[in-house]
Amino acid sequence: MFSNPWIYAIVGAVIIIAALTFYAVKLLNQLKAQTVKIRQAEQDKKIALAKHDSKILSSVVIIAHAMKEEQCDIAEGCWRLSVLLDSLKLSTGLSAEFPAVFELYNKIKHMPILEARKKLAKNERMKLDFERMKAEGDLSAQIKIDVTSLHQYAQERISALAS
Repeated sequence: MFSNPWIYAIVGAVIIIAALTFYAVKLLNQLKAQTVKIRQAEQDKKIALAKHDSKILSSVVIIAHAMKEEQCDIAEGCWRLSVLLDSLKLSTGLSAEFPAVFELYNKIKHMPILEARKKLAKNERMKLDFERMKAEGDLSAQIKIDVTSLHQYAQERISALAS
């Protein structure tokens, strides 16, 4: 009854097609699972970056507020704000948006602080203080404008990241 070679060929072909179909379905399921994992990882990363930026922006709000209320030295505030803004992960181009803050930071970042400052000779400290005060004086009006804008920007970004 099954002596016809065509029947064996057809049965073999059906078995091969069934095996290939099973393998293809298995690969498609693996691809789907991998795609879901990738999307979840991207979402988790986005949430982590937003959380990081929100924390940084909260510090920016505090420092900007202190600067607006003149509770924080202009140079120290600009130094701290510049470092914080540079560490943001989801915001870029802030040095162009708040140029005076970054300009003062760039003028004073070479100056030693804490113990390194204490080790300087008195005349060297005075020279650096004069340089810092001159830069502060030249930029203070623009820095006040930038700090007000930065305070508002940071609060808006915190709200946007929370939603």
